[in-house]
Order: sequence, then structure tokens, then C-alpha cells
Amino acid sequence: MQVIIKSRQMQVTPQLRQRIERKTQRLARWLNDDARIEVTVSEEQTRSANDRYSVQLALAGNAHAIRSEVSALTASAALDLVLDKIIAQLGKQKDRLTTRRQHATPIKILSLSRLGELSSTDEYEEAEDVSASVSDEHNEEIWSRVMEIRRLPTRPMTDNEVIEVMEQNGNAFYPFFNEETNSVNVMYKLENGGYGLLVPAQE
Repeated sequence: MQVIIKSRQMQVTPQLRQRIERKTQRLARWLNDDARIEVTVSEEQTRSANDRYSVQLALAGNAHAIRSEVSALTASAALDLVLDKIIAQLGKQKDRLTTRRQHATPIKILSLSRLGELSSTDEYEEAEDVSASVSDEHNEEIWSRVMEIRRLPTRPMTDNEVIEVMEQNGNAFYPFFNEETNSVNVMYKLENGGYGLLVPAQE
């Protein structure tokens, strides 16, 4: 878990830095080891002394992207308040995901080799028919339709981690490297609230 400390219009004392590093460990139970926590401390000339110091905390992880800011009389007090606020949000997210999983249907696993065989009467009728062959003379036309290229993280993920990302970001599908199958899979959302998983066919 990486903690990055920034400041605006003030200097972060060694004591405050140590406090931030110690207090942010409260978030460890919610985050993966490669998660990033960015803490920005600022001092403003406000009418009320109770709002003099502000602490903004931003999380960036595989399944979490949360930002919150709180003002208080001291930087330490603002830090405690913003941490409480972030932890409350993480707890709500966990409860919401747990509820959705309890009402969702099990994951359906579909071999990529069967995509061309699907019909409206198939068990996996949610999947779209995909042509597996493209002739050379059409390659140029196909590539001319590619409007965007997105690069995916190569860190291995589990099914549950991918579902959390999809639930929070509203993704309809999500390609990833599955650490359980040791291959590239595609998780996709079903109309009934469940999830489907595309896996490579065994040769």
C-alpha cells in the first residue's frame, strides 16, 4: 500500500507525516497491497478557525476509487474525520456488493470455441455470435473501424476482484488475466444480474 503525502500553502512536519502514515494503515484491511493513497494537507485563511486546515484523501486501487475532503481546526483532526468518512464509504460499498452477489446468479463459463455455435435456443443466449475468421482483403477495412485502443493491466486478478471493479465502474464486460485459469478471460454482465465468463477453449 503506497501512501503519498502532499501539501498546499503549508509545510508537513515530521510529526504530522508520521501520524498520516500511521493513521492511513486503518485502510489496509480494505485495500490491495498495490493500492495508492494520496493525502493532501492544506491551510487556508478562512473566516472560521474551525475550517483552517483541510485534508483531502484519494484512494486508487483495483476495486476502489474514492475521494473525500474534510476541514477542521487542526490538520490532525481533519485527518481523523476524513479517514472516518472514507472507511464509512468503503463499508457501504462492501455491503452493497455483498447484497448484489447474494441475489446474482452463478457465473456461467463459456468456451471461446463455442461462440460461433450459439443460437437463440442455447443456454448461453446472452452471448453474441462472433465470426472467428476475417479474410485478408477485409483487414484494412476492419482496422479502419478501430476508433480507440485501451491497454489493460497485466496483474493477475480473481473473478471476485473483477466483479467488484465492474460493479463500481458500471462495466458491461471486462477482459483480464485470470490467476485461477492462468489465461486471458472476459467477464460480462448478464441481463438477469449475474455474470458470464469467456475462457479460451482447451486444444
